[in-house]
Amino acid sequence: MKPLLIGSLAVIGLLSCACSGSPTAAQPAKTVTVTVRPSHSPTATPTSATSSPAAAACLTRDLSGSVGQPQGTAGGLDLVIVFKNLNAGPCTLYGYPGVAQAAGMPVTNIGQPSTENPATPRTLVTLPPGGFASARLHIANANNYPAAACKQVKATWLQVIPPNQRTPLHISFGTTACQGTAKLLSVTTVAQGSAG
Repeated sequence: MKPLLIGSLAVIGLLSCACSGSPTAAQPAKTVTVTVRPSHSPTATPTSATSSPAAAACLTRDLSGSVGQPQGTAGGLDLVIVFKNLNAGPCTLYGYPGVAQAAGMPVTNIGQPSTENPATPRTLVTLPPGGFASARLHIANANNYPAAACKQVKATWLQVIPPNQRTPLHISFGTTACQGTAKLLSVTTVAQGSAG
C-alpha cells in the first residue's frame, strides 16, 4: 500500500510541475509578438506624409510666358517677363531665368545671353495652378555700343529659359539686338505675382 501511495504522489507532483510550467512558457511568445509589430507601422506613416507636401520645380512644359508693357528709359527698355503655371498642381521657381534675343524659324539666338541683376534676392516662389511669377528684364539701347562690339540686327523673339530648366519658352517681342560682344540684357530673380 505504501509503495502505491508514494507512486501516486510522485505522478501528481510531476503533473502539477508540468501544468505550472506551461503558462509561463506561453506568455513571453504572446507578449513579444503583440508588442513588437504595432510599434513599427505608426512611425512609417507620418514620415512619408511629411515629405509629400513640397512642390516640385516648375518644368518649362508646365509654364507659359508673356511680357508686360515695355517702359522706355534713357538707356533702353524695361519690361516684365511673366510665367504662368498651366499645371493642375503647384510648382516652384527659384533664381534667375535665362534670356536671349532671337529671330527666325526655327528660333535662333542673337548675341549675348542675359546677365544676372542682383537687385532682388533669390526667394523660392510657389505658383498654385493658374498662378503667376515674374522677373524684370532690362534691354540696353544697341545705339550705345560701338560697331565693333555691336552689329545691329532685328530680333523678333525673346527666348526665355525658366530658372533651373534647359528648354526655353519663345515670346514674340521685337527689339534691336547686337551680334558681337555687347551685353544688352540683364534680368532679376523671379518674384511672386505678375507685376515683377
